[in-house]
Amino acid sequence: MIDGILRVTVHPTPAEEGTMIRRWNPPGVAPPVAQYSHLVSVPAGHDLIMIAGQFGLLPDGTLAGPDAQTQSLQIYANIETLLRSAGAGPEHLVRLFTMLAGAEHLEGSRLARHQTFARWYPNGGYPTNSIAVLAGLSTPELTVQIDGMAAVPARVATELADGDLMHEIMEAV
Repeated sequence: MIDGILRVTVHPTPAEEGTMIRRWNPPGVAPPVAQYSHLVSVPAGHDLIMIAGQFGLLPDGTLAGPDAQTQSLQIYANIETLLRSAGAGPEHLVRLFTMLAGAEHLEGSRLARHQTFARWYPNGGYPTNSIAVLAGLSTPELTVQIDGMAAVPARVATELADGDLMHEIMEAV
């Protein structure tokens, strides 16, 4: 502490260098207990993209599997596909919110997150993430739902919205 001001140095990970999204864990609070950052800062010139709660559904609408690990892996694959359609990638994620249909699904969901984050964030620098254990989701076979938020440079989002790629994506849906 210098003159009553706490100074924190923030070092972006290599994946963050291009986006300038900053993720950090300041002193004065306990370190994260899992793969998340306490704080994420989005610089000016970025559009926030909200990702609706995703289920572990394959592109044809069928459930990827009965367990939380399989469903979570599919959810992360779906999130990556959605991000790519917006000209973004996992490095643009700033927030995730995980909902589980019971504590018995925690371990499977965590295993899928560890597996996916090892690929997405090999050097750390995770988005914020909260986990809620609920009595259930919208149907009994669903074990996990994850929603999120990404920050994409405004020019990328504008180019996609104005360009042929967005038209092609909407046609495919």
